[in-house]
Amino acid sequence: MNQAATDTVLSGMRPTGQLHLGHLHGVLNNWVKLQEQYRCLFFVADWHALTTHYDDTSNIAQHSREMILDWLAAGVDPEKATLFIQSHVPEHAELHLLLSMMTPLSWLERIPSYKDQQQKLSNKDLSTYGFLGYPLLQSADILVYRAAWVPVGEDQVSHVELTREVARRFNYLYGREADFETKAQANAKKMGKKAAKRYQQLRKTYQETGDTEALAAGHELLQAQSNINQEERERLTGYLEGTGKTLLVEPQPLLAPASKMPGLDGQKMSKSYGNTISLRDDPKDIEQKLRTMPTDPARVRLTDAGNPERCPVFQLHEVYSDEDTKQWIQKGCTEAGIGCLECKKPLIDSVLAELTPMQERFLHYAKDTAALDKIILDGQAQAREMAGETLKIVRESLGLA
Repeated sequence: MNQAATDTVLSGMRPTGQLHLGHLHGVLNNWVKLQEQYRCLFFVADWHALTTHYDDTSNIAQHSREMILDWLAAGVDPEKATLFIQSHVPEHAELHLLLSMMTPLSWLERIPSYKDQQQKLSNKDLSTYGFLGYPLLQSADILVYRAAWVPVGEDQVSHVELTREVARRFNYLYGREADFETKAQANAKKMGKKAAKRYQQLRKTYQETGDTEALAAGHELLQAQSNINQEERERLTGYLEGTGKTLLVEPQPLLAPASKMPGLDGQKMSKSYGNTISLRDDPKDIEQKLRTMPTDPARVRLTDAGNPERCPVFQLHEVYSDEDTKQWIQKGCTEAGIGCLECKKPLIDSVLAELTPMQERFLHYAKDTAALDKIILDGQAQAREMAGETLKIVRESLGLA
């Protein structure tokens, strides 16, 4: 499977236990949309879990399996996306090792999340090579599949930029074939006289003036060519940019919509705050959690007027309710026309309506363990095939083939 980089998306999640509504609205709903538009690979980042939980690995395997169950329940389709567990694809580790030989230490130390996480997790000893090097492992996760897009939040863009720098450095060091220019010129002729002339014009304009529009037009021209194969396209890309053959593809961040899912206390929904609704919570427990949510502290009695802007329940209505319902709440709350339990009723109905079909799908896959095993094994095989192609290129470029 020689997958074109332009339509490949890669994303992963650490296996830290049952997923909740924050994961659903922050990540999984976006994945379900992306699988309709791109060639998607979604993986359980169990090696990444070791960077902060190396002292207790007892649940990682079970959490990894259950995480894939949650993905399937949320609507991620194994017929449209490749689902796999990171440690089942050893090519990730090999590429990480090879990249570590040429990645400056200072690149890893400057990642913003490195010191941030050390401060947030001050109760753990994170003075390990694995923790320092985990951004490079993330880079290997992406580069091994030649992924063009990585869905991330604003706080993760720096990790994608590191990956781009690593790919650029690798291509510069190892993408110089002895007869690179001769091969590139020959490849350009295969595009046809008109396209080849246009390509040479764009290349000259970009390299002489730095015109980024000419560069973008050159990339579009190369992607539209059907007379050249992927290797020739990558060589011509490097020739266009003035580097070498494109051995590793530089990914772009695909900014994911920020999660607006508040927890039961109004803070961000997080297991560390104990304010979550799990995707697998019993419907009665969900109803009880929502019925006992704190509301505007100014509403002590039913006749007291409230302010929805100060109420954690209304934050959830912002996610789940339509405009008519929100207007009804605004009016009823501020004029003391409805009580807090009355306000919570449509919210409870909406959350249960969302989770009921997911829980049914979860039970289906949880019972059919053979089907789940097949999904994981098929995903592993597909991932290893793609990763193996990249490692072949990398080994050859390093003289290790």
